[in-house]
Amino acid sequence: MPNIPKIEYEPALKTLCKKNFWEFCVYISPEFYTENRPHLKILCQTLQAFYNGNLLKEDGTPYKKLAISIPPRHGKSRTLELFSIWVFGKNNSEKIMTITYNEFLSVQFSKSVRDKILTEKSNDSLPVVSDVFDISIKQGSGASHLWALEGQHLSYLGGSPGGTLTGIGATVLIVDDLIKNAIEALNARVLQEHWDFYNNTLRQRLEEGHIQIVNFTRWATGDLIGKLLKEQKNEWYVLKMEAMTDGVMLCDELLSRESYEEIKRGMMKEIFFANYHQKPMDIEGRLYKSLKTYKDKPNGVIKNYTDTADEGNCYLCSICYVAYKNEAFVVDVLYTGAGMEVTEGQTAEMFISNNVNEALIESNNGGKGFARAVVREMQDRKNNKTVVRWFNQNKNKTARILSGSAWVQEHIYFPENWSELWPEFFRDVNTFTKDGKGQKEDAPDVLTGIAEQFNKQTLTMF
Repeated sequence: MPNIPKIEYEPALKTLCKKNFWEFCVYISPEFYTENRPHLKILCQTLQAFYNGNLLKEDGTPYKKLAISIPPRHGKSRTLELFSIWVFGKNNSEKIMTITYNEFLSVQFSKSVRDKILTEKSNDSLPVVSDVFDISIKQGSGASHLWALEGQHLSYLGGSPGGTLTGIGATVLIVDDLIKNAIEALNARVLQEHWDFYNNTLRQRLEEGHIQIVNFTRWATGDLIGKLLKEQKNEWYVLKMEAMTDGVMLCDELLSRESYEEIKRGMMKEIFFANYHQKPMDIEGRLYKSLKTYKDKPNGVIKNYTDTADEGNCYLCSICYVAYKNEAFVVDVLYTGAGMEVTEGQTAEMFISNNVNEALIESNNGGKGFARAVVREMQDRKNNKTVVRWFNQNKNKTARILSGSAWVQEHIYFPENWSELWPEFFRDVNTFTKDGKGQKEDAPDVLTGIAEQFNKQTLTMF
């Protein structure tokens, strides 16, 4: 900073920070916004150019819609909070609406913006918003999610898809990560709800001349950003950054190469690349492209196919289904990494509660003992309805899964809410890729086993 008397410096500081969003961020949070984090400067400069109308389309008109995709923990939300304040400082008549995943997060975002404006200067070394901008919260209007600046009726609303958005239009809309996790990202119903919420609710709150910012991890091609880019192809400016490009980390201070590799080892490949490289999970190599669902299951014989957890990192997968004509309607799933001393009883209980007529249990690597234990468990509970058979499956698992995938997609139906009923099972089915490397095969293996029953594969029964 220039070595000039404070009385001369203050006007220069205000002018600089009002004009330059990056400098405002540096002033408010100098420990976070440093020259060693150039991606933050790019983000700030992009937001500033966007707000000022300097991001131009090919026809020379300014972009009014900005899509941001940056790895987690790299300062996206924090920067958008400060951007909201900077916008108010430049024009206190703006109306900002922020939408996040749920009400709790929307309140936290709102409170952070509000509290930064409210913070009073306790000593000369503490940087506060009032050093730069003459804005304040209106007396009696400091609710956590809905408040106004002094001199305005309403200025800010924080909400979520499950909340009610009333009382305020928006000149600036900020949508900050609506998807919670991979399970939601692959749930067609959730993605459609987001799209309907955007079209039927959010767009109705937008005022003439508004701008939109959507900040998202690129989980799926059908997520909100994906649909917006498809439906409004030339209207969006896209700022995308990957955690590492050509061996160079985006920001070593926030995510080192060592930490990056550690996260990569411990996280499912598809989820990792979605979070840290903005590559939707369903773009490359996903085996099951479209799985069918049902609302009402038909009447039919209830069967089961079970594969025990034969290795330390495997899951027991047991699926009950209604066999109807040439279709399988899944009615219950047991999918767990618990030991056999636990799953024997759980499997027996599932057979009983679902009135299973026939059950097949793979006898490889301890499966025979497991099957006999399940029979004993059912006998102890005075159930003799289920006929249990065990068999040896000696064909290559990966080859079986690949060859059976078409039938699985065409003839196996899942409940509409199966992502909520069996989230881990849902995730492992929907993220399984054609190469199968480093992934759990347990769920696809059992689905393939069901397919083989309908296609009369020869099994060695016991």
